[in-house]
Amino acid sequence: MQSVLHAAAMVPASIPSPDWSGFDIPLPWGSLRIHAYALCILAGIIAGLWLTSVRWARRGAPEGSVWDIAIWAIPFGIIGGRLYHVVSSPDAYFGPGFDGTGDLSLIPQIQRGGLGIWGAVVLGAFGAWIGCRRAGVKLSAFVDAAAPGLLLAQAIGRWGNYFNQELFGGPTTLPWGLQIDADNPNFPAGMPADTLFHPTFLYESVWNLVGVGILLLLDRRFNFRRGRLFWLYAIYYTLGRVWIEAMRIDDAEQINLFGITTRLNVWTSIFVLLAALVAFIVLGLRKRDVPDSPYLPGREPEPAAVAEDSDADADKVDDDDADVDERDAAQADDVEHDDVKAEAKEDAVEHDDEKVAVPVRHSDSAVSDNESRDNLPENQSGPRRAPAPAVAAAESTGGSKAAQGEPEAGAPGRRASGTAPEAEGTK
Repeated sequence: MQSVLHAAAMVPASIPSPDWSGFDIPLPWGSLRIHAYALCILAGIIAGLWLTSVRWARRGAPEGSVWDIAIWAIPFGIIGGRLYHVVSSPDAYFGPGFDGTGDLSLIPQIQRGGLGIWGAVVLGAFGAWIGCRRAGVKLSAFVDAAAPGLLLAQAIGRWGNYFNQELFGGPTTLPWGLQIDADNPNFPAGMPADTLFHPTFLYESVWNLVGVGILLLLDRRFNFRRGRLFWLYAIYYTLGRVWIEAMRIDDAEQINLFGITTRLNVWTSIFVLLAALVAFIVLGLRKRDVPDSPYLPGREPEPAAVAEDSDADADKVDDDDADVDERDAAQADDVEHDDVKAEAKEDAVEHDDEKVAVPVRHSDSAVSDNESRDNLPENQSGPRRAPAPAVAAAESTGGSKAAQGEPEAGAPGRRASGTAPEAEGTK
């Protein structure tokens, strides 16, 4: 328990003023002053762009287009924010009542602080519109994706007011009261040096961080499109800005409306809140005819699925062609192999035919050693001789055996001259 009390006693009863507001970079011709205010703005821009790029990519937007849009939106936003601040707090630049006693050279000195969010949003949106047209995407889709990132950038950028010791609220005795150096130009004249002030920069930073979470949760739940999430951002931010702005005591343009005199930023926040609420409701009443696309009409790319299917079909066709080629090659090899086999068979057949075609001496031409040489002429082809008288007599008598081509009795091995036709073709 004592440790807890000791820790509580160690907690400061107020937010101390910053020890530094920047640093210098030495250069050959002098030094370059890097202001903490500028670093906070830069850190906010980087964080906001990171969150926006993540959300933008999830919506199917072209890769890298967020940076193409940012190079137009950021410069326009800074210029618009500065111009709005000059208009809403003109005394330092034009003098009280525009009497000409102000210093116009202070207008471009952004490092001293002073950026009005509404001027930044209006001109920043114009620059974003230019970038969206060039990238072929819808401004409404982009601002929906950028709304949480815009709040995140504001939450971080607000800490620049702390390092500049500016834009704080009225006196307070709360333990989180902000200390302001008594010798700071922004310290209210006539107040004690130990006076604490409301840290309106911290209030707005925390309000914005909570808003980032709310917007992300609502967008995940309801999937807002067509600019509705941006208008929801405007509703939320202005709702907090009204009471936070009313707490500030820095010099600002006062406007009297409806018998109420208050700061210009308060009236601006009220009007933007009402306009954003109307726009959010009207867009919610409109039915979606088609799914919302981030692309402008006529700038849509080919569906990735179709391209993938086409590639898959092309690969399949190539594979089928390769299979067909392989089958054709295999069939060609088989045909060639069969032709080789057929040629081999033909060679074998020719070889067999050669074997068959080898002249074989007919049995009639084979002369037995025991056969009488007198019979040789009768077994040779050529002009036939007249039959012997005995044979002729036998033929004339109509001997059946001679007529049938059977050998005569007593004449072994002899055949009739009218035997098979092969006898005429042999030698």
